[in-house]
Parts: sequence; C-alpha cells; structure tokens
Amino acid sequence: MAGVTVQPPLRTPVGGVGSGRPISGLIIKTDLPMSSFPEYVDPFASSDETVMGSPTIMSVAHRLVEKVKADDPGRHPSPQPTHVSYPGMPKVNGNGHRVLRSATVGYVAPEFTGKKEQMKLVKEYITKCGWIPEALIDEQVAWFYNELGIDDVYFQVENPEVVAKHITSLYAAKIAAFSREDKREEIRLDMEASDHAIYIDTSEPGKTAIDGPRYEHRLESKYLDGSDTSKRFRVETFRSPGVIGHADSKATLRCYFVYQCQFVEPNADPKETRLEVISDRMFLAKATKNTRQIYQDIIETSVSRTGPVIEVFDIEGSREKRLVVAFRSRTARGMFSALSDLYHYYGVTSSRKYVEQFSNGITVMSIYLRPAPNLDSKYPPIEESIHQITKEVSLLYCMPQTKLHNMFASGELSLQETIYAHCVWVFVQHFLNRLGSEYASLMAALDPKNNGHAEILSKMKKRLRTETFTPDYILEIISSHPELVRALYASFANVHLKVGPGFDRHCIAPTPATEVLSDAKLKDKITKDVSNEYEEMVMTAFRVFNNAVLKTNYFTPTKVALSFRLDPSFLPEIEYPKRLYGMFLVITSESRGFHLRFKDIARGGIRIVKSRSKEAYSINARNLFDENYGLASTQQRKNKDIPEGGSKGVILLDPKQQDKAREAFEKYIDSILDLLLKAETPGIKNPIVDLYGKEEILFMGPDENTADLVDWATEHARNRGAPWWKSFFTGKSPKLGGIPHDTYGMTTLSVREYVKGIYRKLNLDPSTVRKMQTGGPDGDLGSNEIFLSNEKYTAIVDGSGVLVDPNGIDKEELRRLAKKRQMIAHFDLSKLSKDGYRVLCEDTNVALPTGEVVNNGTAFRNTYHLRDTGLTDMFVPCGGRPESIDLVSVNKLIKEGKSTIPYVVEGANLFITQDAKLRLEQAGCIVYKDASANKGGVTSSSLEVLASLSFDDEGFVKHMCHDAQGNAPEFYKEYVKSVQEKIQENARLEFEAIWREHEQTGVPRSILSDKLSLAITTLDEELQHSDLWENETVRRAVLADALPNLLIEKIGLDTIIQRVPDPYLRAIFGSYLASRFVYECGSSPSQFAFYDL
Repeated sequence: MAGVTVQPPLRTPVGGVGSGRPISGLIIKTDLPMSSFPEYVDPFASSDETVMGSPTIMSVAHRLVEKVKADDPGRHPSPQPTHVSYPGMPKVNGNGHRVLRSATVGYVAPEFTGKKEQMKLVKEYITKCGWIPEALIDEQVAWFYNELGIDDVYFQVENPEVVAKHITSLYAAKIAAFSREDKREEIRLDMEASDHAIYIDTSEPGKTAIDGPRYEHRLESKYLDGSDTSKRFRVETFRSPGVIGHADSKATLRCYFVYQCQFVEPNADPKETRLEVISDRMFLAKATKNTRQIYQDIIETSVSRTGPVIEVFDIEGSREKRLVVAFRSRTARGMFSALSDLYHYYGVTSSRKYVEQFSNGITVMSIYLRPAPNLDSKYPPIEESIHQITKEVSLLYCMPQTKLHNMFASGELSLQETIYAHCVWVFVQHFLNRLGSEYASLMAALDPKNNGHAEILSKMKKRLRTETFTPDYILEIISSHPELVRALYASFANVHLKVGPGFDRHCIAPTPATEVLSDAKLKDKITKDVSNEYEEMVMTAFRVFNNAVLKTNYFTPTKVALSFRLDPSFLPEIEYPKRLYGMFLVITSESRGFHLRFKDIARGGIRIVKSRSKEAYSINARNLFDENYGLASTQQRKNKDIPEGGSKGVILLDPKQQDKAREAFEKYIDSILDLLLKAETPGIKNPIVDLYGKEEILFMGPDENTADLVDWATEHARNRGAPWWKSFFTGKSPKLGGIPHDTYGMTTLSVREYVKGIYRKLNLDPSTVRKMQTGGPDGDLGSNEIFLSNEKYTAIVDGSGVLVDPNGIDKEELRRLAKKRQMIAHFDLSKLSKDGYRVLCEDTNVALPTGEVVNNGTAFRNTYHLRDTGLTDMFVPCGGRPESIDLVSVNKLIKEGKSTIPYVVEGANLFITQDAKLRLEQAGCIVYKDASANKGGVTSSSLEVLASLSFDDEGFVKHMCHDAQGNAPEFYKEYVKSVQEKIQENARLEFEAIWREHEQTGVPRSILSDKLSLAITTLDEELQHSDLWENETVRRAVLADALPNLLIEKIGLDTIIQRVPDPYLRAIFGSYLASRFVYECGSSPSQFAFYDL
C-alpha cells in the first residue's frame, strides 16, 4: 500500500560515545524519497491548546495526506456504572480529604546544569543526520525539552544521541499521524533498557485504548512485575497539557519514564519506616517536604496492614485530587494499568502518576486525578467518581487482572460485576464438569465389585470430567451474556451488601440501573436469554453459586483476596457420598483454593500445589476440588483417635505465579480470617452478612510447601485479634509453642509401627527385607523414614529422579542426605555397587547396568514404582502425587494374579486409589492404607492444640515456647515425649485391630480401615450427644483418662475444663471412648458390647 504507515517500535542499536543501550524508535514505511523528510511545517508547535488547525498547515502537508490509508477502529464510550456502592469511613473536612497546598504538592526535579550544552549537541546530531529540515530543528528540540513535561532526570540520564533519536522518531511519528486520512494522531515511541525505559504514546484522556501498544501493560510485565526480584523500578508518567492535532482532536501525549531504584539501604527490615533509610535516592532528591510526609504516613500504616492503604487528598484551588495507594510489593500484579482502567471507567483522567518503591517491601502509587475533558453527562461528578474509585481500589487489589478484564476496560461491565463473574467462572470450572444422570445409570447397571466393571467406571469418570466444559468455553459463554451477569450480580449484592450504622450518610446511592430479580425470575430470564442448553447450564451455575454463599468478604473495604463460605449441599451425593460440614472458596490474584471440613471441630493441613507446565496446571486445576475432598476425607478417617474431624486446604498457584507461594498463602489465610472474626473496625473490616449465623473456628497445620509459613499465620491471627491464635496453626516453630512434625518424626513414628507390625506378625528379619520408597531424603516423611528404618533399601524415587542398587543402597550416604534434606541428585555415586544406578529427570538415553536404555528421565521417574523389578519386598510411599497407582496402572504390579510387591504401607496420602488397594489385596499383597498408617502427625497436632487451649497466654509462653536462645522448657520436653508415646500406642492399637479382624473375617484390610474409622466417628457423634456426657461423674472420669497426665498435673482438670471450649471437650470425650471401644471390640460389635465393657 502506498503512503506512510507507522509500524510498532523495534529495538535498534545506537552507536556513538557513551551509548550502548538499545533504543527502539518508529520504523517509517513510505514510497516517498527517504534521503530526508519533505519540507514540513510542524503542526505541533503552533499553540498551547490546539496544534493542528491552521489552514496553512493543512495546505503545506496536503501531499502527504494523499498518501495515507488507515482504518478507524473506533470505541464506544463507557456506560454509566451500574454496580452497587458500599459505605466508607467517616471523613473529616466535608468529603474527608486532607487539603494540600498546590505549591507543596509533588516533586521538584534536581536541575540538570548541563541541559543547554546537551541541547546544543542534540541539535548538531539531528542536523548531521538530515532527517528533520534544518529550519525546524530548533523548534522540535525546544518542543521536546520544554512542552512534554519531561523533567531533568531524563536528560541527565540519557546521552545526546539517544535524545536526538527520540526527537527524530517523534517527528517521524508526527508526519505519519498528520498524514492519516482519518486524522487520528498516533505518536508512539518506546525505548527499553535493562535499567530504565521510556514510552511515549497518544491517547484520549479518560479512555482506555483496548487496542494499541498497551505500554502500561508492557512496563508492568517487564519492570514493575518482573521476575527478577533483585531489581525494583520507579515510574513517572505525565500527560501533556495541550491536545495534539487538529481543532477537533482530543488526543494528548502521555510520557512514561522507568528507572531502576538505587536504595539508600537495599535490604531494609520489612518493619522499617524511616524514609531516609528505605527510599530510592532519586525519590529523596525530588520529593517535596509535603510529599515525603504523605509517604511517611502511609508507609507507617502499610507495614502493619496486609492489604492496601488508600488515601485521597484535595489540592488547594484545583478540582484535581491526589489518590495515594500503598501495598506490599509483588502482591498485586497488573495493578498499575488496572488503576487506569478503573478511573477511566468513571470518566476521570490523570495528569501525573508516580510509582515509588521502598526497600522495606512497600510499593506506593500516587495519581493526580481530574475530570476527563469532553465527556458526556453519563459520568458522575468528580466527587462521586473519586469516592467510588477509592472504595473499589481494594477490590481491584484483590484481582487486578482477570480473564474478563476487557469487559470492564471497554465499559460492558462494572468492576464489581467483572470480578464477580471471574469468581463464578472459577466456581463453574470445578462444579459444572459433573458426571450427570447417565453416569448414575451406568453405575447402577454395573457391578463395582467386578474389577472389569470398576475399571470401565473409572475411565468413564475421568473422560466425562475432562471433555464436558473447558475453562475457555465457559469463559466464552459468560462473555456473551453481560446482561445476565449484571442481573445475577445484582441478586448477589442485594443479599451480601451491608450498610452498617454510621456508614449510611457517607454512602453514595447506587445507580438504579439493574432491577433485583428473585431467583425464580432469574431462572426464567436465563432460559429466555440463552441460545442452548450448555449456555443455560453455565449461567444456571451462577444461581447455584449465589444460593450457596453463606458469607463473603466481597464488600469488606480492606481485603487482600476474595473468600466465600459456601453451603456444600449443592454437591451431588453420587459423587460426594459423605456430606461436607463446611466449605470455603478463596480466590486471589495468584491462586485459587478451597478449605473443606467434615465436622465443626476439624483439623488438617494446608498445602500449596505447584505446576511445572501449563499442561500440569490444567490437570491440577481439573482435579483440585476432588483432590481436596479426598484429602479431607482421608484426614477424617485418620483423625479417628482425636477430637478433631478431618479437614484440608489446598491452594493451586496460577500458571504464571509459581514463584508467589508465600503471597498466595498469606492472602488465603487473611481472607479466611475475614470470615471467622467479627468485624469491629469500621472502614477497615466492615460487618458482613452472615447467613451461617454461628461462630466458626478452624484448626490448620502445615503440608506440602507450607511448613515455613506456619509461624506467619500464627502471628497474623494474633495480630488480628483472634482469641484462638495459639491453636489456629499446628506445626509452628517451638518459639511459638509448636511441635514440629519433622523434627520429632511424628508422622514417621506411626508409619513405622505398621511396618514393624508386619515384620512382627510374619517373623521377618528387617535387615533382609528389600525396600522401595517414594519421597526421598529431602522430605519430612522420607528423611525420617530413612533415619528410623533398618531394612535394605533397593530403590528410592524423589523429585529429582530414581536411585537403585540391587545390592542395597549405602545407608550412611542416605542418612547424610536425610540430615541435609537433599534429594538423591546429591548422592555420591561412588557409594553405589556395580549393579546400581541413578537416573535424574533431566537425563536422556541413559544405559542401565542391565543393558536397558532410558530415553526420558522424567517418564522413568514417574513410572518406576510400577515396574516389575523383582527388587521390592516392602514398598513405603512417603511422597508422590495422589493416585500414582490407580485401577488401571495397578495391573503392572500384578503378574499371573499375584502381586509383585508383598507388603505396602501407604505413608503418603492418597498415593494409591481405594480400588487399586483392593486389587492388590486380592492379589495377595498386605496393604495398610494412608488413613491408618499416616496418622502420627494428626495426633501430635491435636495434642499441640489441646495444650494451646489449656494454657492461658502467660502459661503457654512459659511452658510451651522456646526462649530466644532456642532452649526448650522442661515441660515442653516431657510433653513431646508423651506425644510420641501416644502416637505409637494409637498406631499399635489400630494395627492389631485391623490384623485381628482380617484374620477373623477375611475382609480386606483397606476396607476394615474405613469400617473402623466409620464405626469410631459414628459412635463418637452419638456419645457426644448422649446421656453419658450429661453425667458429670462419667464426664470427669473420661476426661481425666483422655487428657494427658502432664497437662492435668500442671494446670488442673477443673481449669482445663473451664478454658477449653465446650464443643472441643465433647469431641475429646466422644473420640476417646469410641476409639478405645472399637479397637477392643471391632468395627461391628454387638449392641450390648459397649455396656459389657
């Protein structure tokens, strides 16, 4: 196509003295002679306000106009917001904003004394290149230096050649812009270096350009949210005061400057607040005294706050407002550009924006806001707009960018509607891919006890769940129904938006644009509006979500993530036969997660799931809820000996957020606390609508990838005023009164009792037993299993690969690795025999001593436990993903109807599916499942909780917390020993009960384990609500037996009864009596057996 077209900027090197940074300019494609630009009167230098309206200019440039062809994409204006607002804090000074004198506002750039000399060198370079007519050079240079709002820091940083290149590129862009047939001005320039960047673009104030270069997104991804955490960057951005172009033009220039921070003290303490210590040197040089005070105040508040801190200031004698937002760095990816979309939605634009970083980990964004010019009356007045913006910043912080963000940026949906739709999109992915009536019919027709039928059902279940609705298809359906989303959101907000006393007068009334429909009318509307049954299923899931939400922090002003307490009754019984008691859904900008529990008083670990690839993430996301349900169910069966029922929390990191485990965990915990604690700080934690209506306490613990985060959770619960902070998390460090499972081998002690029990019953010499273990010396369970074992290890599989030695792996070398918590990748290969080998995940084409060639190390690692090596007598899974052995893969372990592995003790949770365990037992393998073997940790945690509840704060610190030197109180030492003894006692009791009942009935041990659990938990519930509990003599006698003697001796039975919550004492009473009775009399005793005992 003939004419001039502006291509996206490309990076090109700039030579010359002092240069070396890459620079990108605009590539101009034209059929005009390219030795120099044509003679051209600059349209941008005429006046302050309009710079392209002169007829003279038009005639001079007419020949270029003839050459240009371009498309006008156009964009509809944002509609008036339709969301429901929520109340703010009481304000001072009318609207509550502090007033700043204009003279004291902002920054004062240090003067660049060499500026005139630099301008001279720039002009010489431009003249030498010959691209700009000589008569226009002075004008162009003066315009660039004086009219764009660029401060002296830029000119001091850049060398003259780079500045000249920028001016030339902008001149070229102006020609191209002027020459467009549609007269749309698009001047774009970008330069990106490792330590700084510059972006210049044209845009209409108050409107988000959905197309175009999206420079704010680029500078975020490359600099503000970059993966290199050792580098932090500050940003300054300015909008030119005058429009660019002809008289009717609305576009102005926006300049962005990005600089790497040079902190006074790069490694400041997170609690440090002194600006002279934590600031960037450029900030200290430029910020006015007033600005420093503003930043000082907001940082002092931010360091003690988990979420964002938001302040608004009026500027004296101006309609302009200054919005300041502070939050912890790396906790709100995409916040910078999302804030622009937010204020554009309300018809507001910014004249200046600053992003300042501080070495204590705080980021502060300061934005100068004013009404956008030339907007219609659809937008609210500036005061109302600013009010809504400040109220919605906390919601934006929770979810700066979503899959539906463009619907907000384009004005189709409000922010609240968009993020609500995103949350339901997540919900739908987990609960719409259900099996349906066809699967139920098939299950009824087939015999689950028939291995062939069971395998068919297993495959069918997996296929149905993966092929029904993909996340992208669900998103497509939601995106095509904005009107339904609006109606469904209105119904949700109508229930959960609460305006408390003292807030009403500060609340701006919501725009009555969306009628609140009843559930029945919503159902009818969905049926009428959708095109097919699939769309109806997806949009109906919004109704299911709305009806399931019992309470949410969605409308709490300061939150860090979105949490929903759900009524789990919507789950289909055919898939989830055991009813959940409680269910939380948490959605953060880094992750999604659930917390599930089967009893009111319940305990279980919180795990973080990471994904090595997008494919792995898709699988993990698809299985997230089912895995969480399975883990909680296992925990429920495992907790048979203790007061707490089973619970579990699982956090799945988003594909691009695999390095944000800590941020995701902290947000998960804080948002759940929002729903557990009473809101007593207006404007910070406002009251929520509680349809559940009862107090809830959760007991949590460490699990995969969370062991080092438990202390933070404990301290955070204390800081937020939780009365049960001491018992909130188990597994915390000893300085907080915790009993670390790994330090004392709590989980392994239970597993070992089952392993030793098999050897004892079969009179086996452990030193002759060949053992395979998944989960290596780097893990808690794996390392302690190595320390306590006395078998002959022949194979270990861990995250790094496979280690095999038919003659026995060197035990001392294994213990060395276990002590250092290192993977087998660090094993000294000289310690292997001639028949031994190691294959790491990254290895390819490895020849084994047997002659076999391993083509792919990862595939070999993932399937080694299924190989018939003839080297394994005892298999103890101590790590690995759930369902590593299922009904299909288990066939690889069965040859001619006999299991190739004689004994399996399942230390890792859910490693083998239940149907696979039964298949192994049918083939002659002795299997003890996870719910029985892996219960040492829960016993330890339960006794840790009990001590936390029994002591007051002073006694807890004195008797359970290590001192600053790491010395343990004598009581603590004795208590840990008693915990270890209790773990071994409980494990032996259950092992003997299962062995005995199997010998008597022939029922598979994996079934007996579940029967024992069910019998204990059922009897437990009955006893808690029986007349026995009401009998004080019986109650005290049972509690005296059930409670640890050490606690009774130190605190006294009466004091413990007084301090421990009544529901927890009931749970102790029931679980103790029930477990002792069932272990003695079996899972199916006579109805009189309890009274005969």
